[in-house]
Amino acid sequence: MTIENPTTRLAGSEHEKGVLLIVAATLAWSASGVYSRLLTTDVWTAIAWRSLFGGLFLLIPCLFLEGGISRRQWRSVLHPSGLAMIACQTFSQGCFIGALYVTTVANVTMIYATTPFIAALFGWLILRERVAGRTLIAGAISLIGVAVIVASSIGGGTGWGDLLALGMTASFALVIIIPRISPGVPSLPPTVVSAFLTLVIFAPFGSAGSLDLHNWIVLAAFGATNFSLALVLFLAGAKRMPPAEAALIGTMEIVLTPFWVWLLFSEEPPVATYFGGAIILGAVLWHTAVDFNRGRRRLSAALPPAH
Repeated sequence: MTIENPTTRLAGSEHEKGVLLIVAATLAWSASGVYSRLLTTDVWTAIAWRSLFGGLFLLIPCLFLEGGISRRQWRSVLHPSGLAMIACQTFSQGCFIGALYVTTVANVTMIYATTPFIAALFGWLILRERVAGRTLIAGAISLIGVAVIVASSIGGGTGWGDLLALGMTASFALVIIIPRISPGVPSLPPTVVSAFLTLVIFAPFGSAGSLDLHNWIVLAAFGATNFSLALVLFLAGAKRMPPAEAALIGTMEIVLTPFWVWLLFSEEPPVATYFGGAIILGAVLWHTAVDFNRGRRRLSAALPPAH
């Protein structure tokens, strides 16, 4: 006779919610290429005003997450880790939109997929964290894929875009590492401030007069979903499931982002991107699958036998 445990049922329900939240976050992130192709403004204007909308919409979850709006929460902006977060995120936002304007969406997505491995490298250099052998192997393989993509862009007009994508990836890897240096420092206020700082820095180079109703709507949706909503959904989902499983679901973005652009705009990446992307995607999937299977084995070993 099997007796159903209400606690197990509740845990399963929370896990299902986590899966749905991570999938929704991934779908929101995967729309970045579509938004960038719908815009008709110059790159400076896109960077500035997308960041403004992202910061405004991110203020809403700030009311409910990390202690809400309080003096202690916003003092984190002046903490050394907060200042580092602001600098890295401002740089990352500029590089991200710039890369989408200068190179193919597939190139940006595939290069960005190496973020976990670059973050592991920074964790070793800055925090002296031990790096697993499988991470070193997957990271080395993925860098070969990046080299294939970037090498094919030299002289092809997209080299600067690929370098911007690398800059975005490296700076975002630092954004992942910084909270581990000062775990008690809230991360949302520096993110909001970085969005407004990006507006201040890039708006003078843009042309607000080029913003018609179409561009306002696209930029508002870009900032609200891709910048703010996706982050909140991912954080909420990650709390309900193992990190390796969340990362495994998140790899859908690598495939979906260029797929939407190909489907809607017929944007064909260079042949080298297929080869380099396949190498990167294979490394990422192998690494996250190994982590996921190890996590499941540890969980199974910790659970009592069913009756």
